[in-house]
Parts: sequence; structure tokens; C-alpha cells
Amino acid sequence: MNIRHALFAGLLIVQPALADEFSAGDVARWQAQFDEVADEGRKLWTSPDLGTNGVACAQCHPNAANTHPETYPKFQKQLGRVVPIWEMINWCLRNPLEGEPWPPTARR
Repeated sequence: MNIRHALFAGLLIVQPALADEFSAGDVARWQAQFDEVADEGRKLWTSPDLGTNGVACAQCHPNAANTHPETYPKFQKQLGRVVPIWEMINWCLRNPLEGEPWPPTARR
């Protein structure tokens, strides 16, 4: 066996990195945090209180239809230019919902 084969064979018996292992407590904590954020998002999505006219995001986008956040930044005809998603959200807050825009750093 030459040195190259010996090194390759040695690589095959190396233990997996422990940094990628998560305890049941880690998973439970992360799931609870995820559920909390998802619940808050659902409340905002269906709330008529984001604007002044009783319209909720879900009325124009039932089940998040036609939102495609993964496609941003993109050209938005309503704004006439390429925008990040927060600007499109603000457009919706100001126009259909007749509400106040959020700052780009809003954690909502």
C-alpha cells in the first residue's frame, strides 16, 4: 500500500464532526422559536389592523399566493424599478391597506 492509499484509507475511518449533532433540547428550543415566529407572522398576515381600511394581506394573497419572496429583489411594475422585498411590503402597506410603512430594519 502506498502513502496515497494509506491516507485515503485513513480518511474513511475518521469520526464525524460532533459540531453537527444536536440534542433533543436544541431541536425543541428551535422548534418553539420557529413556531413563535410563524404564529406572529400568521397574526400579521391576517390582521386588518396593519392599515386603516380593514384590509389584511391575506385578502389579496390568500395562502401567500403570488408573493414569491424568494424572487426578490425584482422589477415591480407598480414601483417602476427593481426593489427589495421590504419596499414591496411597504407599497402594500401604504396602498391597498392605507397604512404606515415600516422601516427597513423592522423585525416583522
